[in-house]
Amino acid sequence: MAALTVPLDDADATLATVGGKGLNLIRLTRAGFPVPRGFVVTTAAYLAHVAAHGLGPVIARAVEGLDPADAAGLEQASATIRAAFVAGAVDEEVRRAVLAAARAAGVLAAGVLAEPAEVGGSSSSAVPLAVRSSATAEDLPDLSFAGQQETYLNVLGADRLLRAVVDCWSSLWTARAIGYRIRNGIAHDDVSLAVVVQELVPALVSGVMFTADPLTGIRAHTVVDAVSGLGEALVSGLVEPDHWLVDADGRVLDRTLGAKSVATVPVAGGGVATVPTGEGTTGEETGEGTVADAYVLTDDQVAELVALGRRIQDAYGTPQDIEWALTADGFHALQTRAITSLYPLPPVRDPDGLWFSIGAFQGMLRPITPCGRESLIRLASGAAAVFGGQPADPARQGFAVVAGERLWARMDKLLRDPLGARVAPVMLGIGEPGTAAIIRRLRDDPRWQVGPQGRTLGRRPRLSSLAPARRFGGYVLRGLPLTLLAPSVRRRRFDRVIEDLVAAAAAAQREASRPADPYVRLAARIDAADLALRDALADALRRFAPMMAPGVAMLALLRRLAAPAGADGARLVMEIQRALPGNPTTTMDLALWRVAVVIRADARSRTLFLDLAPEELAGLFRRGDLPAATDAALRDFLATYGMRGVAEIDLGAERWRDDPVPVLATLSSYVRIDEALAPDAVVEAGLRSSREAVGRLIGLLAERGAWPPAGLVWFLVTRLRILLGARELPKFGLIQVMGHIRAGLLASGEDLVALGRLDRADDVMFLYHHELRGAGIHPDEDLRARVAERREAYDREGRRRQVPRLLGGDGRAWYEGLGEGVEGIIGSPVSPGVVEGRVRVVFDPATAHLEPGEILVCPGTDPAWTPLFLPAAGLVTEVGGMMTHGSVVAREYGIPAVVGVDRATTRLTTGQLIRLDGSTGVIEVLS
Repeated sequence: MAALTVPLDDADATLATVGGKGLNLIRLTRAGFPVPRGFVVTTAAYLAHVAAHGLGPVIARAVEGLDPADAAGLEQASATIRAAFVAGAVDEEVRRAVLAAARAAGVLAAGVLAEPAEVGGSSSSAVPLAVRSSATAEDLPDLSFAGQQETYLNVLGADRLLRAVVDCWSSLWTARAIGYRIRNGIAHDDVSLAVVVQELVPALVSGVMFTADPLTGIRAHTVVDAVSGLGEALVSGLVEPDHWLVDADGRVLDRTLGAKSVATVPVAGGGVATVPTGEGTTGEETGEGTVADAYVLTDDQVAELVALGRRIQDAYGTPQDIEWALTADGFHALQTRAITSLYPLPPVRDPDGLWFSIGAFQGMLRPITPCGRESLIRLASGAAAVFGGQPADPARQGFAVVAGERLWARMDKLLRDPLGARVAPVMLGIGEPGTAAIIRRLRDDPRWQVGPQGRTLGRRPRLSSLAPARRFGGYVLRGLPLTLLAPSVRRRRFDRVIEDLVAAAAAAQREASRPADPYVRLAARIDAADLALRDALADALRRFAPMMAPGVAMLALLRRLAAPAGADGARLVMEIQRALPGNPTTTMDLALWRVAVVIRADARSRTLFLDLAPEELAGLFRRGDLPAATDAALRDFLATYGMRGVAEIDLGAERWRDDPVPVLATLSSYVRIDEALAPDAVVEAGLRSSREAVGRLIGLLAERGAWPPAGLVWFLVTRLRILLGARELPKFGLIQVMGHIRAGLLASGEDLVALGRLDRADDVMFLYHHELRGAGIHPDEDLRARVAERREAYDREGRRRQVPRLLGGDGRAWYEGLGEGVEGIIGSPVSPGVVEGRVRVVFDPATAHLEPGEILVCPGTDPAWTPLFLPAAGLVTEVGGMMTHGSVVAREYGIPAVVGVDRATTRLTTGQLIRLDGSTGVIEVLS
């Protein structure tokens, strides 16, 4: 039988036996840190109590079908379960084990254990105890579960100790703990609870210490909060503590005197009470007055405490959140856990480094699979040839790193370059204005100013920095005449370039599939992928530059010409960009609408799509049980667009052809849509609106006596509409190329499953190219273990709800871009119009059901999200800019949109009534 208790120096303790808090305290004790004496009641004792009293079925019935947003339901479930826990007596074997462990640890008087009749007794000689819950899903590196279970202080005597142990067991089922697990996808059956029992040390001062600043993320800073007496008033939020910000060497950078109006103190006979400061505390007079009006720690004590925290951090290898107490004997560590809110550091150890989120620029904040990250780095390394003359080495490139399973691009070197300092904010302003706003706020920081000495923004660009610009400019200038004189010809030629790139990638993968040996086949597919990735983006950029650069320049000129018309002029310029011809994302949405038309025309199909969930429809589709016409239309759509999907820039992300549920969910919404909102009607209305906007702009400028003649405005509009319509085409082509590569790798994944090397075909997406290429060379290598470790890291990061826009090498993380210091909710206006509607917060379009007229609020969008735009009345995203996918399509459909809204998915909630102004970027909450 598993041990029911273990000492605090147990060498064999695991998370499963002693929980997170217990494991951390054992680790601290074994490392020689000052930890109060005690022991752990293991999870075996908890499980024994559950089994002895038949609590398993009680728990299962209480939590079945609970919604984490149903506060009343959570409270009712908690009350039912906790009542069942305390109703059963502690098993005799558990009771004896707990009391024996308490005696061995010296935290319960030996005489109390002599006779069972004396178990309830407690004498003045009893050691006061702290009894703390320690769940197996608690104080983990990625989820702290802080405050989910309960702690009991100043527990006196054996009877109260046993009662506190049972109360701790039941606190695994507090309403907040149940809801927290549901929200974070942790199965209740996977969690059990241990109990830590320690001496309650006579604390003069207690507090919390963070060995990295949890607000800024700076790793070199330590934050200390302290109060007199026990720390319960502090962690419960009842008191304003003294506060210190300390550098790594112990130097105090800032301090704030807290009010410390109350303190938590032990009560005679057991338990604690919160009393006014000075009553029953150790707050005797000091040279500066009482503890209420003097700091409870000296600077020397703070430095000593910070040094202790740094040693604990070094032992764990990650910043720690530490609860501590100061007694007459010195400082004691009461518990420690990782600071889970910190975003991981970039691997380049440069405190002056600065990195921006590639995902934010792409409207995709979720983590990226290892194979997907490598593919993007190879694409970017090949594209370096457009600026540097030859591709960069993907293994040695210095412009992209992985942090938190996401890609980040280095920014500080660009900002220190005279040309880069001018260009970077402009380019970011187009694609991710939130990041651009942060960059503008950082321009006075000498670390990121031009030149090694800083404060030289007026310096002329160096010749070396102009070389890439000259090379890129050469492509633009050589193609400029055709672009200006015959933009339609330029566009047709570019369409053929993309078609040829896709065809070449498909042919290369077909050729790589010929070898009979599965390992040779896999290596050939990797080689073909590397070649396609190296050339695809570079070839596309060379041909795209003569189109997009003039298009963007003409759009900028049109905005400048419209400036005398003020806000009306800006709104009309956005209106002119509606229904751009040849946008592949719009074409895709029209194709999906044609599938919906087939469904709406067939009575059985319409009934199925109105009545069944998307998952049920997917089952019918896979079995071939949908009506014939609907089945054929859907298969035709997936044959053309099945390589698309949410997070499609990640080669490892599922595509619609892998799982058609998102497509079927959108079709269910389309079946309900009003004819006036049909994509073809919306596009036609957009064309009329854009033509009318040109006339209104010309008339408005004429009324105000502005200079530009009508002919110049028409010249700019006719060309930029053709050119900007190609904005989505390079990505569409690259996604098709990646679709062929993905299909080949998944086929090899099936081979590796058959060979017993992998469990699932898509496990290949969690391996790097050199690992896949070497699979046949190293047949004994454990690929499964490697995949499992990486899947765990990917899933862990997938639970992160807020991702910074910008990361500093010192750990600083910037989240808020636009609207900092502005009252209310504001973002970047990207599609004009004002609309009122109910909010629908969506994190995954595969599971979203958007009712017509709702306002879609989401972290970011890529083309796979755009079918949801049709039933939506408006769009709000946390990232994005004027030229990102969601913004372009929102303008196409005439949907008011605001992007770059900081924490939109938490500041707005489903069901709220809001007014959204896509011309000013202002969001007003009406209810």
